[in-house]
Amino acid sequence: MIRPARSEEIKVLSEVIGASITTLCRADHHDDPDRIKPWVASNSPMTLNSILHDPSQRLFVAEPEAGIVAVGGIDWRHQPDGQGRIRLLFAAPEAQGKGCGRALLAALEEELRAIGRVEARLTATNTALAFYRSQGWQMDDRGGGGWLLGHPLRKRLI
Repeated sequence: MIRPARSEEIKVLSEVIGASITTLCRADHHDDPDRIKPWVASNSPMTLNSILHDPSQRLFVAEPEAGIVAVGGIDWRHQPDGQGRIRLLFAAPEAQGKGCGRALLAALEEELRAIGRVEARLTATNTALAFYRSQGWQMDDRGGGGWLLGHPLRKRLI
């Protein structure tokens, strides 16, 4: 089940993201604590709480019977008209390969469409690049993003 995140879940969301970064994203951080620590910190409960309460951003979760196993977020702040952004998408290690990330990504894309966005952008990690490409995302020529070198991607949503 995909649904909006709730305030009382912020700590769990941060824990899911931290586990995903630490365990699944080794191709990006190479087990280097100096790369892991700021990445996990940038998804702290305080940061996620500010996203949850910002009217130009939304957080969603994938929650099958076992509890929350994936977290995704969108925003359209500072984006040109008609564009939105997948801000984050992380699955817990135990959910990898079970379709939760794919279902959550589809829901994030649909939410952007529902608010009138016709194109989405994101920056994929090395770990997630093949996943996004398999879901129809195309390379973008904008350049890398932030402190974590990534792969800029775009997708038409119509």
